[in-house]
Amino acid sequence: MLADIPVLSIILLAPVLGLAVLLLLPKGRHRWITAAAVAATLIPLVLSLWIYADYDNHQGGEVYSEDAAWLEVPVNHDLRPDTDIVFSFNYSLGLDGLSLPLLLLTTIVTAMAALAAIHVKKRRKAFYAWFLLLEFGMLGVFMARDVFLFFIFFEVTLVAMYFLIGIWGYYNRERTANQFLLYNGIGSALMLIAFVLLVNTAGFRIEETTGGAQMIYSGSYMDIARNLADPNAWVNLTAAATGGLNPFEMSGAMAWTIFVLLLIGFGIKLPVFPFHTWMLKVHTEASPAVVMIHSGILLKMGAYGLLRFGLLLFPEQAREWAVVLATLGLVNLLYGAVLAFRQTEFKLVLAYSSISHMGIVLLGLAAFNEIGLQGAVFQLVSHGFVSALLFLIVGSLYERTGTTEIPALGGLARSMPFMSGMLLTAGLASLGLPGLSGFVGEFLSLLGLFETMRWLTAAAVVGIILTAVYVLRSVLGITFGERREEHVALKDARFIEALPMIVLLAFIVLLGCYPSVLTDTVQFSVGGFMDQLFATRSGG
Repeated sequence: MLADIPVLSIILLAPVLGLAVLLLLPKGRHRWITAAAVAATLIPLVLSLWIYADYDNHQGGEVYSEDAAWLEVPVNHDLRPDTDIVFSFNYSLGLDGLSLPLLLLTTIVTAMAALAAIHVKKRRKAFYAWFLLLEFGMLGVFMARDVFLFFIFFEVTLVAMYFLIGIWGYYNRERTANQFLLYNGIGSALMLIAFVLLVNTAGFRIEETTGGAQMIYSGSYMDIARNLADPNAWVNLTAAATGGLNPFEMSGAMAWTIFVLLLIGFGIKLPVFPFHTWMLKVHTEASPAVVMIHSGILLKMGAYGLLRFGLLLFPEQAREWAVVLATLGLVNLLYGAVLAFRQTEFKLVLAYSSISHMGIVLLGLAAFNEIGLQGAVFQLVSHGFVSALLFLIVGSLYERTGTTEIPALGGLARSMPFMSGMLLTAGLASLGLPGLSGFVGEFLSLLGLFETMRWLTAAAVVGIILTAVYVLRSVLGITFGERREEHVALKDARFIEALPMIVLLAFIVLLGCYPSVLTDTVQFSVGGFMDQLFATRSGG
């Protein structure tokens, strides 16, 4: 049934439809506005759950895909008047075992963040309009199968986040928004240069038509991947092999240049140390619902781009730089853990914790084997749920107490037992307690790394221990201990707050108890794609 309808386009355009409805509503109708925005996020959520349940792991590849002509730019070429030269970019969407779990994560966290945004009082209509535009961009990033379509969706998220931070953030919101745009703009520029180089080399193909030959430069991800894997494609032929000059050859130097550009561009968005300072500001200055999106999804887009375009398209370069990737991951892990331990402001603890957990993702990618890759993707999804839950709780605490300073809190378990229990459980998931999702992602990532770099794995264990220390120190300091007099009358979570907390925790427990729900999807799809890619490149 799903194959007969453009389900991917419906998922993508549902937030746009919700945005159109919002624009027609009076700005004073806050309940209507909230209901319309939440409903617009529920449509992608229901459809993504349906697709995930229907997805056949054993098929692998892109079971769901949509493709239509988007833009064709003819180029006059005086040297070859008998040949048409066309730059072709398609409206191409697809889902596989790598992007489908992250799409599901996006729809769940976004819907829960829409509920959490009830705390937003200023210009609610405008807030939800930018919020839905942000969801549109995020959904497009995980479904796009054309490099320039991917780039456009990525930039949509930057514009939407800029306004969400700059208008609805806290005291230093404008400075934080500008810093966010500056760093991510640099990353986008590097990413765009890499994409242009890819299209002009690996995106080239020749097609015979009734009117003669046609030279096509394609932005299709699958065309680029296929050409890079085919030893007889123009991109892999030397000038001597073609009997003359081959302007489409991707030399070793160019391949390395593209890989490094992608590594730095997506590394800024991940973020990788030392390109992390902008992220700390966003975590502390943006509103809780926006930080749920940023920590739970946007950071994952950087890792997804690095895996999709960096490691899968350039496995030789990634293998040679595996130690570099692992070292960057170890630095992230230890640096974030040490700095998180030193903080007394809970939002900063969580910000440095995100840096540390993204280090585990890099370690899984650096392992460059199926176990490590599964662990990296699992860690992305798990941290998305855990960090979204933690920042949801932080927002509720701040609304009631006016502070997130750990010394100014304490004993809240007596006044707010439900919310304190949620905070404690989310903290245990963050430190990797067995039975919760955090354990599986960390275990698989380090197990994969242990096969290739045992000494680095041993060093990474120190970061895992530090994680347990700073998480327990922070969470127990908030929930237990002496209760302040001004916190005696605090009310526990309302239904509108408790519902998203319960939903996020349910997925954390589900992935912790039944990790095969996610690992099977990743294993049969992405693992099979990597095996095929490596076999083709080695002449198998």
